[in-house]
Amino acid sequence: MTAISPTQDPTGDDVTVVPGESPSEALTRRRLRRRQLLVFAAAFQVVNAALLLIFAAAGTIPVAIATAFTVGAVIVVGGFWALSEIPATDRWRDRTFAQTYAATTFALLLGFVAIAPQVAVVFLSALFLVAQMAGMRATPRYGFAIWIVITAGVATLYWLGGLSFSVPLGNPLERFGTLLTFSLTLGRIVFIGVFASSMQDALSRRRVELETAYKRIEELSELDELTGSYNRRCIMRMLGDETIRAHRTKSPCSIALIDLDWFKRINDTYGHPTGDEVLRTFSIAVFANIRAIDKFGRYGGEEFLLVLPDTPHDMAVVLLDRLRAIIATLDWSAFSEGLIVTISAGVATMEPDESPDALLARADAALYAAKAGGRNLIASA
Repeated sequence: MTAISPTQDPTGDDVTVVPGESPSEALTRRRLRRRQLLVFAAAFQVVNAALLLIFAAAGTIPVAIATAFTVGAVIVVGGFWALSEIPATDRWRDRTFAQTYAATTFALLLGFVAIAPQVAVVFLSALFLVAQMAGMRATPRYGFAIWIVITAGVATLYWLGGLSFSVPLGNPLERFGTLLTFSLTLGRIVFIGVFASSMQDALSRRRVELETAYKRIEELSELDELTGSYNRRCIMRMLGDETIRAHRTKSPCSIALIDLDWFKRINDTYGHPTGDEVLRTFSIAVFANIRAIDKFGRYGGEEFLLVLPDTPHDMAVVLLDRLRAIIATLDWSAFSEGLIVTISAGVATMEPDESPDALLARADAALYAAKAGGRNLIASA
């Protein structure tokens, strides 16, 4: 499963594998997410352009500066929109363009700080938003680098360029523009936080869905679909594990190979759907009458393997005989009139240094003896 880093972009859910999603669907989802982010970026740049037009109306800057910035913002956002539609960009490490867009926008804003320092408050406020967006995807090292680069860029203009930054307050319209700049900057910061939080919640929900899906896949890979018992591969692995544990702890471990008597005849006489119901009901009855530590699995066809940890031989025989009696007394006629189901089983208890295969061979021989003895019997090895 994909680990979710605390420094990972909460909007970058394109890194998460969605069960059942095809490559084309994943590609479409990534492009939609990039378009959504670019729409937000465009809206933010529209706000910046509108603020510049207010200051142009106030006489703080020429209209040409506001126009030039708008053209530059259109080129940046439009360029990234065009890149987002190119399939090759889906192989980029920065699939949401968060880092590359932040770097490009930083250069644009810093350039206009130099061009129009009298309204630097607009561009410097926008730099806070760029830093916040870039920091959402940042590792600690990259976040530190963002801070250093932005600080160094502004400091270079301030100290080496000799620029004088001021807050426009010369007339009512300038004061309105300055107040609106701070208000809209705070609003956009809050919006970014709310957006990131909602995306993080969505990512958390998707992670829970993924964990549930993977858990279900693991369960299905271990269970027999028809009976709900462990499948052969899983029950054999469990037998191997219990063998190792029993040898290590010197504790008794018994097994039983169980066979439904005349099961082929049941299928032929009553039909396979009835045979399936018999297998399911038998499995339910077994689960209801064994301990939590016992392991029960379908060994093949109508044969089942029951692993009984910490169970001496005589106790295992008693347990299987009680189970045999329970199966024989169930009202099987509910499935089909005249239906009778019984079981036979071979019980074997592990000997010192005995392998799982040898133990199974002895249980199988005991099962064969139970069948030869007339069935509906429990035989011991």
